[in-house]
Amino acid sequence: MVKESASAFDVLRAYLRARASFSDQEMDFIRTMFRPATLLAGEFLQRAGTVAKDAAFVAKGCLRSYVIDAKGKEHIVLFAPETWWVADNVSLTSGRPSDYFIDAIEDSDLLLIDSPSHEAVVEKVPGYASGHRKGLQRRTAAQNERIVSSISASAHDRYLRFLETYPSLATRVPQSMVASYLGVTPETVSRIRRKLARK
Repeated sequence: MVKESASAFDVLRAYLRARASFSDQEMDFIRTMFRPATLLAGEFLQRAGTVAKDAAFVAKGCLRSYVIDAKGKEHIVLFAPETWWVADNVSLTSGRPSDYFIDAIEDSDLLLIDSPSHEAVVEKVPGYASGHRKGLQRRTAAQNERIVSSISASAHDRYLRFLETYPSLATRVPQSMVASYLGVTPETVSRIRRKLARK
């Protein structure tokens, strides 16, 4: 992990200010609680079996959170492109080893925050709590929608929901990863894309 410039904080500032009001002093305090970092494509933020130390705000790039089953197959649970938060909150708050791998799909600029720093910001800056909660609600909604659609929706409908949730990712994420997220084969994704292209 390599340090990144302060520009990542400009993205977080814009993200938070779009959701609540902040004084300059509050923003200065928030800045002191985050640590900028860069992950190169393929580098890990977290590995399964380790205790999560940080939550990450993605300022640029894209991460994924996934599990590996007993047969060695990857199952992507979540993508985290720009302005998404990614973390294993259960591991962060309980101190239990995580079940999830989180790595970068693209070179990514992040802002990391550990649990004590997060709690300090939530306590001192009410607007931050509101902005962060809205981000988590978006993430939770994406995960819940994915669970429901994997049970009841066709592969075609699941792909359309993927496009709604992650409009910027259709051409950025490898087809095999989209297939892993949807729980289908890459060939199925290819077939769906061909059908949509003909419409």
